Amino acid sequence: MGRKPKRSKEQLDGVLILRKPSGPTSTDCLNAIKRKFRQFKIGHAGTLDPLAEGVLPVMLGKATKTATYLTGEDKTYSGTLRLGITTDTYDIQGEVLTERPAPEDPQVVRDEIYYWNQLTEQEVPAYSAAKHKGKPLYELARAGEEVPVKRKAITIIESQPLEVTLPDADFRVRCSAGTYIRSLVHSLGTRLECGATLTRLLRESSGPFGLEQAHDLDEVLEDELEQFTERVIPMADALPHWPSYRLSEALAGLVKNGTRLPVNADGDLSGKEGDRALFLTPEGDALALVEAAESNGKLLWGILRGLW
Repeated sequence: MGRKPKRSKEQLDGVLILRKPSGPTSTDCLNAIKRKFRQFKIGHAGTLDPLAEGVLPVMLGKATKTATYLTGEDKTYSGTLRLGITTDTYDIQGEVLTERPAPEDPQVVRDEIYYWNQLTEQEVPAYSAAKHKGKPLYELARAGEEVPVKRKAITIIESQPLEVTLPDADFRVRCSAGTYIRSLVHSLGTRLECGATLTRLLRESSGPFGLEQAHDLDEVLEDELEQFTERVIPMADALPHWPSYRLSEALAGLVKNGTRLPVNADGDLSGKEGDRALFLTPEGDALALVEAAESNGKLLWGILRGLW
């Protein structure tokens, strides 16, 4: 087995809410932060396409262990679509495939944006990181190979039209994690039989984090390590929408040994089946992500992920 890489002395543990600019990939942004601040253990919650900008939670150090729970949160986007054009990537950065006249009635377009609320699945774009037999679809597409049509379940919590100035239309949509906004736009163009492509996309929120908490990439990269550190949300606050419980030294020791603690509806460790929470050490540091589940007739807090 390979030797575990050494942790750099500059490595931080926490979450940086980045405002990704349009242009670079999400990975490009992380690589820039990694190189500048020697943050070798780094990840992000929910990829943004190169065209897109907005909220990108960046997980550092031990916070990468929360990836599953941050990535799976609902997202809110605003964007602009253009009618009368289709591209191979479903956005304006792709190769133009067709051009047709756009509808002349703005209400028709508004109705189609509202129709997104009824969708429960969508087609995965050929140019995406979704995989087929271990290969990303975009690799197959770029190689000119046949790309299988994949569909995925989605939840549209709310979609609404904003300003419609044909052939362009602005919109806002709140949706489940993993929803391709490009595909929503493409499907709208298909229904209107004129085609449509995405020209602008802004992620306004990802789970509990919004634009008001986000830091511009250029400003972050101008920081020294001390200023950068001040921008990072500590592990204990990385899941602000989860309840947190500070444990005694004795209980914290039990959790580190894998012991499941009883859920006490009347005490400090209150909860109900299916609830998730963050356990903290006596000093207030993040200890473990836990979930309440029944076992042998008892409701217990079981460890989802240890953070010590």
